[in-house]
Amino acid sequence: MGESKITVSDALITELIEKALLMRELSYSPYSGFSVGAALLTQEGRIYGGCNIENAAYSVTICAERVAMSKAVSEGEYRFRALAVAGGKEKTPDVYSFPCGSCRQFMREFCDTESFLVIVAKSTEDYKVYTLEQLLPNSFGPEALDMG
Repeated sequence: MGESKITVSDALITELIEKALLMRELSYSPYSGFSVGAALLTQEGRIYGGCNIENAAYSVTICAERVAMSKAVSEGEYRFRALAVAGGKEKTPDVYSFPCGSCRQFMREFCDTESFLVIVAKSTEDYKVYTLEQLLPNSFGPEALDMG
């Protein structure tokens, strides 16, 4: 595992990874063949899943991480604890699929950088855990725009 203060139980991490792997199966990725699933844990304990959805006009493709977060936000959830991500070209993920820069910045809008966990997984036994701060150091966030 990565260097982080784990604030999510091992059982919850396993549940998140299992959900991310399940969501990966729903991926719509006919162009890259790289399917990604994500599972987002809210502060209230709810889990929202997402998968990547590609488009022939590549710029409108949306990543699994942003799908999961958008689903949660559209349901009135704005406080998050952790996100698991599983992705790859093979049937079983053979790489750690890290969130892209756009997804990291999207997370930054809603998540505390020092306590929000990002779990990248190949399986429930093979995963790494990072804080958002580790993946997006010295980031620009909402507080930078606070004029008060």
